[in-house]
Amino acid sequence: MTSNHRIDRRTFIAGTFATGALVAAGAAVCGCSANGASGGGGSSAAAGSALGNLTADPKPATEATRDANDAVYALLDFSDEREREFASRGLIAAPDALEIADDAGKVVWSQKAYAFLDGADGQPAGAPDTANPSLWRNAQLNHLFGLFEVADGIYQVRGYDMTNITFVRGETGWIVFDPLMSCECSRAAFALVTEHLGERPITGIVMSHPHVDHYGGIKGIVSEEDVAAHSIPLIVPSGFAEHAVAENVYAGNAMGRRAGYQYGTFLEPGPQGKLSIGIGMGQSTGTVSYIAPNDLITATGETREVDGVLMEFQMTPGTEAPAEMNTWFPQFKALWVAENCTATLHNLYTLRGAEVRDGNAWANYLMETLARYGDLAEVTFQAYNWPHWGAEFIREYLVNTAAMYKFIADQTLMYLNQGLTSNEIAHLIQLPPALERSWYTRQYYGTIAHNAKAVYQKYMGWYDANPVHLNALPPGESAGKFVEYFGDADAVLAKAQADFDDGQYQWVAEVTNLLVFADPSNQPARLLCADALEQLGYAAESGPWRNAYLTAAKELRGGVDADPKFRASGSADILRAMTPDMMLDYLGILLDANAAADLDLVVNLAFTDDDPYALTVRAGVVLYERGVQYADADATLTLPRLDLFAILNRDENAQAKSIQVDGDPDVLKKLTEHLVDFDFFFNIVEPQK
Repeated sequence: MTSNHRIDRRTFIAGTFATGALVAAGAAVCGCSANGASGGGGSSAAAGSALGNLTADPKPATEATRDANDAVYALLDFSDEREREFASRGLIAAPDALEIADDAGKVVWSQKAYAFLDGADGQPAGAPDTANPSLWRNAQLNHLFGLFEVADGIYQVRGYDMTNITFVRGETGWIVFDPLMSCECSRAAFALVTEHLGERPITGIVMSHPHVDHYGGIKGIVSEEDVAAHSIPLIVPSGFAEHAVAENVYAGNAMGRRAGYQYGTFLEPGPQGKLSIGIGMGQSTGTVSYIAPNDLITATGETREVDGVLMEFQMTPGTEAPAEMNTWFPQFKALWVAENCTATLHNLYTLRGAEVRDGNAWANYLMETLARYGDLAEVTFQAYNWPHWGAEFIREYLVNTAAMYKFIADQTLMYLNQGLTSNEIAHLIQLPPALERSWYTRQYYGTIAHNAKAVYQKYMGWYDANPVHLNALPPGESAGKFVEYFGDADAVLAKAQADFDDGQYQWVAEVTNLLVFADPSNQPARLLCADALEQLGYAAESGPWRNAYLTAAKELRGGVDADPKFRASGSADILRAMTPDMMLDYLGILLDANAAADLDLVVNLAFTDDDPYALTVRAGVVLYERGVQYADADATLTLPRLDLFAILNRDENAQAKSIQVDGDPDVLKKLTEHLVDFDFFFNIVEPQK
């Protein structure tokens, strides 16, 4: 590297392979995947070895993985217990064991499952070889559950769901922040508060942003009738409702399946299984609800006084969510930082899939937070992990967190302007030591690697400018050609086994997954790929990376488990909140336009409770106009807005009961005959069926 940081790609790539041991140790420590946990080029020593212990059973940590995890102790100061002290400070009460079930008896949340994190004599259990010690420590801190005091008048129930639920004491009742993901969990948390702090009504709710784990449990603490009868304000940032509905419907099926990988839904907690996800113990699987907000915050500096409590809001759109906001409580000298400052590196891109976030904006908003409240705040608290106290510490905490996101954004842009691609940058970029060694900047949730790719995607998109990649073959087809060129899959497997024995787990996972995509029935390839992914998971500091690796290994060994228990119990609330525009957009998503290429229709939608729409289907593409009706339409459908779901769901009985058809009697059949069904449990680590 020259003094102006220009990188020659050939030098960079050669250096990456020549320093395999260094790359692997750093990658394992930072939560990234390892190119090889011990030096590259050493496979010749085992070149002739036969395939190893290829069974469907989980395996112990290999020597290379143990070495990678041991290296973490040299990087981080495990004697620094400041974060543990913050995580445990202010405990008021906690049950001896915590397990929450729904009305049918299904367990939707369990801290009992993580009892293995508890050591003897009140001391935390030491990290096993199969866990990155840094992630293990984070899991122990997230395993601290119960009712905590943040400040006099501000309380949190932590460890009762992926998120925290916060109760701010007003003159007569509670103002609640972010009422968790599942109704069962928020109901249990509210019961704990009532038991130890007295019975008080809900007098206000603030939802910091439109991700389901911050609003889905709302009906566990209030009903729509309560909100209407008592004029309870439901305060959200502008854009909340649109993003909440769109994210959970338009790409909801795929996001839900991928979230299972990210949150470890299919894994059993344990030293060889699921740990924390860096911002909590994982995803609850209870009942998700939604109540439409009734009070929008549109600008930084807006205030609301609810039940005697003054709140000032700071808008932070484009950070962790498209619509998000922080909240300042002047009377408590307390700063709610939503999901913008969470004692870990967060995601500029989330593995479940979502809009890419703006690292530069994220950093600048935190610096604005510092300028507005940094000299005043005595405690920061948020939707994940634990609060932080002390004016001096808070300033450092805000600055260092902002510096993380700014570093990733700036350095990715520096490298991409030198011609490096997304993947090259992801393997090159690393936090400066002064930031890397803080416990609250560790990569427990997001990682430098995939966040750098997010910055690249934001500015450059998917294309790396190499025209070979303009129209790359589908994975199954290219994998088949690779195997054809390899000439002998068994010979490839023998070489892969030798590389596995040498600790080159990332490469082994890549090459064996090619074999799987070429022939999913190749059991040795499946099992060796699973073994490699498992070792990558054991060394990952990022909880979502660990979960993704181990879930993929599980599915390669035993197939996809389609048990409904792995899905949250959705309600119709989010669907009822959809506007006609959203429902018609979703109709277009459901319609297979290739199969319906000959379909041309114009349909008037005369909603009895909304504006009329004109629906046009042109060559299988759904278009619409609001406030328009055509005299020469093929048909006019008269119906209430929500009965459009009878069409989306292809429910002929409901259509007959609720939709009046004037014109073409076959119009409903034409609209619905090419609508597709989404299989939730689709394949990820092998070709689609």
